[in-house]
Amino acid sequence: MDYYQLLFAIGAVVLAIYYYHTSIYSYWKNRGIVGPRPGPFFGNFWEIVNRKYAIATAVKNWYHEFKHEPVFGMYEGRTPFLVINNLDMVKDVLIRDFSLFIDRGFVVDEKVEPLAQHLFLLESERWRPLRSKLSPIFTSGKLKEMFPLVVECAGNLEKFLDKVADNGEAVDCREMSAKFTTDVIGSCAFGITMNALEDDDSEFRRMGRQLFTPTFKPIIRNIIRQFVPSLMKVFGRFLQSTEIDNFFISLVHDTMEYRENNNVHRPDMINMLMELKKHPDKVNNIELTDTLLTAQAFVFFVAGFETSSSTMGHALYELALNQDVQDKLRQEIRDTYKKNGGTLTYADIKEMKYLDKVFKETLRKYPILTMLTRQAMESYTFKGTKITIPKGMKIWVPVYGIQTDPDIYPEPEKFDPERFEDDAVAARHPMSFLPFGDGPRNCIGARFAHIQTKIGLTTILRNHKVDVCEKTMIPYEADERAFLLTLKGGVNLNITKVQS
Repeated sequence: MDYYQLLFAIGAVVLAIYYYHTSIYSYWKNRGIVGPRPGPFFGNFWEIVNRKYAIATAVKNWYHEFKHEPVFGMYEGRTPFLVINNLDMVKDVLIRDFSLFIDRGFVVDEKVEPLAQHLFLLESERWRPLRSKLSPIFTSGKLKEMFPLVVECAGNLEKFLDKVADNGEAVDCREMSAKFTTDVIGSCAFGITMNALEDDDSEFRRMGRQLFTPTFKPIIRNIIRQFVPSLMKVFGRFLQSTEIDNFFISLVHDTMEYRENNNVHRPDMINMLMELKKHPDKVNNIELTDTLLTAQAFVFFVAGFETSSSTMGHALYELALNQDVQDKLRQEIRDTYKKNGGTLTYADIKEMKYLDKVFKETLRKYPILTMLTRQAMESYTFKGTKITIPKGMKIWVPVYGIQTDPDIYPEPEKFDPERFEDDAVAARHPMSFLPFGDGPRNCIGARFAHIQTKIGLTTILRNHKVDVCEKTMIPYEADERAFLLTLKGGVNLNITKVQS
């Protein structure tokens, strides 16, 4: 074979590969559905893969470009999926026709990622019975039992704040919040004192930090899972953090064994899992392996500390920028404590209306999940349209775009808790605010997140003030490496003591 034949052969192979990866890209155009132009190999995700944009920024940009369309089409590699803007259609997917969109569309290989078989990712066959059995841990009665445990952790947070205020240096409030929520989850879910606030080398905080630090291995693993999932069986084991898996598997096993041997009972996640293990016949005949049970404790730990610490960090960021809002909230907190002689009750958390508005406005502007995903269980035609999707197609709901739409929330970049006055909320479409999703597959721990986050904020703001400093990132810039919406460089603020 001479030089020209070799060159021709290489060119033919390149063209064949290119054609294979791009031939599908007429899918939406052929169906009369608009969308951003895809590129080879990664579809619409190249600028996310190469870290030009954070996924949150991309979701927001895509939505605002096509928000006047009821839907728009996109590609995840070679796989087409549909993004829904129309809020009535969103309600159909999440609530009215939920049974046709039960799954989130993630493929879980438990041999490669044993702790990924948890409630957030599980397919409907195992999700439904497990959700039913685990939901009681988040009832009002159980949350009241956990309340003193959260308050106890808040006492440690108060001591930490006093040290920070005396030190006079800027503190990363995102990291501080993560330490607090790690301690809370340790106490409420595992019955363990984690000491993350007191010990910078706390193993639990180190594991939590490792889970959300975008290093090489998890980045490559996520790319393979998203664009060539078939290769996960081959490369997944090498890219998986066995240290994290082994840590949580041992933690849950040892905790269960200790409680069994010492007849210890606590109103927490571990106890609930122990009951399921004792009575597997009550869970629709699904195989309750130790790893499956551990995965549920694992996701409670991860979601419990990460989501609430993110919300606390973003709330403190906005309160530092909006001192009038901070002062008003502090006054409500102090009035509440004064009414009860310096203590805080479970009922008080619900009664602090302005705190609730600040909490919700934070979640509007900085949602934990910037998009929701669902998968069609069968071929589906959207009501009142000619738009039909096949069985197995994935649906996206662009939460971050919807919640920053100026037609829904005027001046969306402004932090305005009054958006959540009762009359204002009633005037908006119920699907315009989805920080915890909606419908039967919404966030199981949403009420716990409310309690944990609000106690954390009341503890910080009652006797302390947060201010911006030279390290504070202004204006806000999302970390392009992070999957969740995260401020680049951390939430660096000054904390000072405020006189009672």
